[in-house]
Amino acid sequence: MTTTTWGGPSRWGLAGRLLAGIVLVMVVGAITAWAVAWLVGPAVFHEHMLQAGLDDHDEAVLHAEQAFRSASTLALAFALAGAGVASLAVSVVLTRRIGRSLAALSSAASSLGAGRYDSRVSPPGMGREFDDLAASFNRMATRLQDGERLRGRLLADVAHEVRTPVATITAYLEALEDGLQALDPATVTLLRDQATRLTRLSEDLAAVTRAESGDLALDLRPTDPGELVTAALSAARERATARGVELTQDVAAGLPTVVVDRLRLAQVLDNLVANALRHTPAGGTVTLSAALARAAGVRISVTDTGEGIAGEHLPHLFERFYRADTARDRARGGSGIGLAICQALVHAHGGTITAVSAGPGAGSTFTLTLPAT
Repeated sequence: MTTTTWGGPSRWGLAGRLLAGIVLVMVVGAITAWAVAWLVGPAVFHEHMLQAGLDDHDEAVLHAEQAFRSASTLALAFALAGAGVASLAVSVVLTRRIGRSLAALSSAASSLGAGRYDSRVSPPGMGREFDDLAASFNRMATRLQDGERLRGRLLADVAHEVRTPVATITAYLEALEDGLQALDPATVTLLRDQATRLTRLSEDLAAVTRAESGDLALDLRPTDPGELVTAALSAARERATARGVELTQDVAAGLPTVVVDRLRLAQVLDNLVANALRHTPAGGTVTLSAALARAAGVRISVTDTGEGIAGEHLPHLFERFYRADTARDRARGGSGIGLAICQALVHAHGGTITAVSAGPGAGSTFTLTLPAT
């Protein structure tokens, strides 16, 4: 048996529903106006005739009342018809504009859902609410497009990072199988280093993903900023001595406490100090400082006298796998996402992190600002 389903009001578009609603309001209004005019007008006219001293059954009174009814009916009919036509014309224009605007938004949303992140809508000019909706949609589309672009670059960078150690391990294993390479201590060390590099990469990716997604559990406690600086300095002292770099600290007196996870902030500072040591030649200086921020909170900085960073690289330093040729070199052992981890952890504490440099050879300063209690 075949069943035919007819399209009912539920299948109408918004413009059709608006127009139907407006027509219904117009019909109800016309009926109401007609009923009120028919019931109230003649009665009021009759009362005025009686107040003028005319007899209730006078032929003139009856004729005048009949003329009043006819004139009122005719005038009201023409008035309602004219108002109805004008209202219907305005309603058709309005509903068509609303329908076109929403159709454009619906089409753009469908395109966005299909993966075309360049879809945008123009402000319809139908009022602030519609313009705000279009602007919000465009912002969402832009963020999705940026996210897709970043995802593509991230996958390419991960593939690039993994390719080198995997290729090295594969080549050495094949050489061992063919008897071209002996399993001596040097080979074992090289293979272990490549495996460690892969392990560090996976751990760093997991850490930054947890921090950015908000799944990171923080053990927040009131902490003295000076203690954070001192602990970071102590942890890096041996590495600095081995590289011939001087470590100093400059902590202002009377700083307010900050509510932080000490282990996570230690991870941030250790990463920043390690980065500074990596790019500061022997005889240079790395300084950790803590002071009041200009607006509010506490500012902790790591300043080095090392290679510096070119201006065009500064806006991208905290992106995953971004490397400036002179400041973030794969040969120095970094995974390429250390600064991204720092940014994610600082943001998880409600703070900010920035980098400044006067250029190559002028050193650099990384500053994180934390809200104070």
